[in-house]
Amino acid sequence: MASRSSTWEGRELEFLELPVASPSDIDEFLEDGHRSPESLAASEGRRTEVWDEEDEENEDSSRTEESKNFWETQKQLLQAILCRSSPTESRIRSAKRAALKEIEMGPELSCDCGKQTTTPGSRCWSCLMEKLSGRLQKAGFNIAICKSKWRSSPYIPSGEHTFLDVLETKLKKGEVRVLIELNFRAEFEMARASEEYNGLVQQLPEVFVGKVERLQSVIRIVCSAAKKCMKERRMHMGPWRKERYMQAKWLGPCERRAPLPALPVGLNNRPRRPRASMLTVDLTEKLAGMHRTPVEVV
Repeated sequence: MASRSSTWEGRELEFLELPVASPSDIDEFLEDGHRSPESLAASEGRRTEVWDEEDEENEDSSRTEESKNFWETQKQLLQAILCRSSPTESRIRSAKRAALKEIEMGPELSCDCGKQTTTPGSRCWSCLMEKLSGRLQKAGFNIAICKSKWRSSPYIPSGEHTFLDVLETKLKKGEVRVLIELNFRAEFEMARASEEYNGLVQQLPEVFVGKVERLQSVIRIVCSAAKKCMKERRMHMGPWRKERYMQAKWLGPCERRAPLPALPVGLNNRPRRPRASMLTVDLTEKLAGMHRTPVEVV
C-alpha cells in the first residue's frame, strides 16, 4: 500500500494510506454500529430463539434414535436368551407340556382345596401346581413346590411367592436347578406401559421353564426395559417392578415342599359332606311324624 511523507520540525513522518470506505460499508456501519440497544437485543433474541429451536430438534431426534436402538437391542437380547435351551430344560419342558394336557381346565375349575373359581377362564394356581408337580414327580423328576418369603428393606417391600423347581444332579456340573413359573408373563405386565414395553413382554412365555442363570438374564432385561419405559413416560416406577424385587421372588431363599400324594381316581371331585352338630340339626324334620294334639282355645 503506498505511503506519503511529510515533515514536522525537521522530522520525516510516514502516513499509511487507508482504503476509502465504500457506500455499502457506510450503510452496514450505520445499520449495525448505530442501532439502538433495544433493536440489538431483539435481533440477538431472535437468533437465540432460532438456535434453541434447532438444538431442541436435534436433541429430540437424538433421543428418539437412542430410544429406538434401546428397544431393538432389548428385543434381540431377549429373543437370544429364550431361544437357547439345554437338554435338561427341553426334557422338563416337554414333560410339563404333556402333564398340563392331562389336567382338566374348564371355565370353572373345581379344586381339591374346596375352592371354586367364579371368573370364567380363571384358575386356582395352588391346585394347578399341586397337580402338575404330582404328575412330574410320577415322571421321575425331583420336583418341589417352593415358597419364597422376604422382609421389607429400604429398596423393596416385603412379600412372598410360590413356584415350582426341579433339581437334577449332573456328574460334571453337580446339582442343576430348573424353575417353573406357571404365570410368568403376567408377572411383568404393567397397566400403563408403552407400546414398546408391551411388545417386549409379549415375547415372554406364559409358562417359564429355565435354569436360574437364564431367569436372571430375563429379569435383568425386562426390568431394565420397565425402568426405561417409566422414565420415558415420566412416571414413578413402583418398587415391586424393580430387579431386586423380581430376584427375591424366584432367586431368594425359599422353602421346598414335596407335592402331596395324589388321591385315588374319583375322590378328587367328590363333594365334601357338611359338618353338623346338635346345634345345627333341623328338629322340624324329626318332629314331622309325631302326633300333635290340637289345643282348644276358650
